[in-house]
Amino acid sequence: MLKLGLIGCGKMGGALLRGVEKALGSKELSVAVSDVVPAAVDALRQSLACQTRVGTPAEVVSASEVVLLAVKPGDMKSLCEGLSSLEGSRLYISIAAGISVAQLESWLGERQRVIRCMPNTPALVATGAAAFSRGAKATVEDAAVAVKILGSVGTADEVSEKLLDAVTGLSGSGPAYVYTVIEALADGGVLMGLPRTAALRLAAQTVAGAAQMVLETGKHPASLRDEVTSPGGTTIAGLEQLEAHGLRHALIQAVRKATERSKELGA
Repeated sequence: MLKLGLIGCGKMGGALLRGVEKALGSKELSVAVSDVVPAAVDALRQSLACQTRVGTPAEVVSASEVVLLAVKPGDMKSLCEGLSSLEGSRLYISIAAGISVAQLESWLGERQRVIRCMPNTPALVATGAAAFSRGAKATVEDAAVAVKILGSVGTADEVSEKLLDAVTGLSGSGPAYVYTVIEALADGGVLMGLPRTAALRLAAQTVAGAAQMVLETGKHPASLRDEVTSPGGTTIAGLEQLEAHGLRHALIQAVRKATERSKELGA
């Protein structure tokens, strides 16, 4: 049985717990949770079927083998320093943006194993894309635990910590880029006479389906694009306009700029 603690019962922390329960089964999971907002704790408990206890942060840590730190970045230092005097060694997984592994290790103490991760909001509907990096004492087995937890609500890739800003710029901020694309596609459909509701559903499902094709076939997006693009047909006419108006360049630069901003915020 996995003894999993959660400090900070917001949307992302709750999504991870529900995902782990679904993946492992309620009988294979024991959960301890803590939050300064009692209503958040109650709502999360009601959504879980596994054994769940509520306590202070220190009580949660004492009852857990793995602890998810899901509080706001500004609250992380005081929380971790308050936990540093507890006995034993355990794995801490932080989802707080901008808080480095070195900071977490310093605040929690040298005995603790630390993993820093960057999930994204589609984890709330079990289609997230996350990346993580290990601290000095975190083991290969700890990385496997992170993959199990993060992978329960999507995908999880291990990267070096210096690349987490790029992860933020790509998958962390990426949903906002895709929402903009979906909105623009739907607007194009409305321009051509489609009802708004149908246009939005067609646009969203087309994006979801295309993404699933990339993930399931393993083919390069360019190869899949070629399969849809007939000589002299409608698709190449549309692609010509995307190239003329710089869609690819705009998306590349969005990732670059968001990555740079993430580095600035973490400095």
